[in-house]
Amino acid sequence: MNSHPHAGALAQPAPAAPSMPGTTPADPALEGIYRRIGWRLMPILLLAQVLAYLDRVNIGTAKLQMAADLSLSATAYGLGAGIFFLGYFIFEVPSNMLLHRLGARTWIARIMVSWGLLSAAMGWVQSTTGFYVLRFLLGVAEAGFFPGVVLYLTYWFPAHRRGRMTTLFMSATAVAGIVGGPLSGWILAAFDGHLGHAGWRWMFALEGLPSALVGVLAFFLLPSRPRDVRWLDTDALARLEADLAQAAPPQARVHRAADILNGTVLLFALIYFLLLAGLYGVSFWLPSVIRAAGIASTVTVGWLSAVPYAAAMVAMNLVARQADRRRNWGTLVGTSALVAGVGFCVSALMVDQLVPAMAALTIASAGILSALPLFWNLPTARLDGMAAAAGIGFINAIGNLSGFVSPFAIGWLTDKTHTATAGVGLLGASAMLAGALTLMYGRQTRRH
Repeated sequence: MNSHPHAGALAQPAPAAPSMPGTTPADPALEGIYRRIGWRLMPILLLAQVLAYLDRVNIGTAKLQMAADLSLSATAYGLGAGIFFLGYFIFEVPSNMLLHRLGARTWIARIMVSWGLLSAAMGWVQSTTGFYVLRFLLGVAEAGFFPGVVLYLTYWFPAHRRGRMTTLFMSATAVAGIVGGPLSGWILAAFDGHLGHAGWRWMFALEGLPSALVGVLAFFLLPSRPRDVRWLDTDALARLEADLAQAAPPQARVHRAADILNGTVLLFALIYFLLLAGLYGVSFWLPSVIRAAGIASTVTVGWLSAVPYAAAMVAMNLVARQADRRRNWGTLVGTSALVAGVGFCVSALMVDQLVPAMAALTIASAGILSALPLFWNLPTARLDGMAAAAGIGFINAIGNLSGFVSPFAIGWLTDKTHTATAGVGLLGASAMLAGALTLMYGRQTRRH
């Protein structure tokens, strides 16, 4: 892999970004252009991410009824929840490269329509095997969506604006947690037995079909590149392209997809794997932890599940604003991950006490969701062109394998110990290791 001239470009640490933004006064016309882009692109992307995350993790609420109906053990549920990410892993890089070649509008629309239909089809599952098959196919269908949007934002925003845009996009993850828990819990209770079908079956159908409809809207509303739009005149387009070129980082960048597999990219993939382990651990097991603390009502479980996400949405946007102002993305990623690790460890010790466990999980969720969007400023500063498509897809694919490993490991530990303590403690260790590795990487770059 190192035979190409660019192969070693990432092997050496890049120069550190300046700790503070430059003193050049803001250009009002340019500010207006970026505002216009934000208002045009972000609403549809936010809605798409809300639906994507909801359709991915509503299995956590469905488990409250589905496990008994399909005779699922904790291990079997964890395997089914996680097998989604095997399909996601296999097709992630090819999907992202196709997005780069075919255009965001076509490919994001295709992803959303196919995953929406498959998510709705979960309502017809009759066996454990069917559960496994549909979860795997759902991962295949959704592969490329999130890294595709990360890549897509690099076409429109420079790095010092992209932290806030990526965080705004990932705020939809928190919104999905806020809305999804109560909505899913309400559907389980209100539709249970309607027309002879269990509430969890209605939940999958009612939450899956909107994704397909929004996918159709995305085809008509999302331009693939700045040059494809009519709402930027020639002067605005020239200003935008000049600003994007000027804001490109000075360090050597990797352009070729064949050159991405090196130590730094593998380190990014490991950090992202560890961060996502915490996110998916919360998503898939939070309802069960609340139920284990003595809450019987599925509606109440849904409302309580929204609390950590509500706090996280506020925290992640405050942290992102600070990071883009100071341009110290790596430091805040590492610090946020360490805070999340502490939150997980405390909640593991108090798993049977609702208020302390919820408070600690809220801190953990805020830390993880603050770290994740800012993390993407690190690899996107090092990759360009097709290497960005392949590299972002590779990092996201490896990282999302934690969505397979984390639920399965927690399920296995829960079956063995008959408590969630060991599993939640594992999430704490993962978050702390992610934080330590990120801070070590930042310290190394500052020395060069």
